[in-house]
Amino acid sequence: MAEAKWYVVHTYSGYENKVKTNIEKAIETQHLEEQILDVRVPMVEVTETKDGVKKQVSKKMYPGYVLIEMIMNDETWYVVRNTRGVTGFVGPGSKPVPLSEAEVKAYLLGDNTEKVSVEVDFEVGDTLSVIDGTWKDTVGVVKSINAKKQTVTISVEMFGRETPVEIDFTDVRKLD
Repeated sequence: MAEAKWYVVHTYSGYENKVKTNIEKAIETQHLEEQILDVRVPMVEVTETKDGVKKQVSKKMYPGYVLIEMIMNDETWYVVRNTRGVTGFVGPGSKPVPLSEAEVKAYLLGDNTEKVSVEVDFEVGDTLSVIDGTWKDTVGVVKSINAKKQTVTISVEMFGRETPVEIDFTDVRKLD
């Protein structure tokens, strides 16, 4: 018997959970439990900061995609491909390509779960107020944003000249 592998299915935006539910129903009604083993919409916890208020929210890690562990054959391909909301498998042409072991580790087993990302409502050129830390109550203009380090570099006036200062995303708030 063929080995089950993870595949990525592209969906209409916002249909990820509906596609997951519909595929799970199809597995049940067509008795494909031995061939389609798992259907996932990977989620990640992010801290959003809006108007200086932080809150934890769950967001889809890969909007527009659903991951499926399945044995690829004509029947399973047909069921998944013809599920409402599915636009196709990820791969060249119409040929689905399974994820590699490294991709499965990164995308599913959460090699990236330690890094909780923070979504921000500001961009380069915006004026921010520092709400915590050494630079508390300082106002500066955003010069650069480093999403990987989760920091923003703002320009503040110090000793009569502009000086770049790197500050954590969670320590700033956008001024209206």
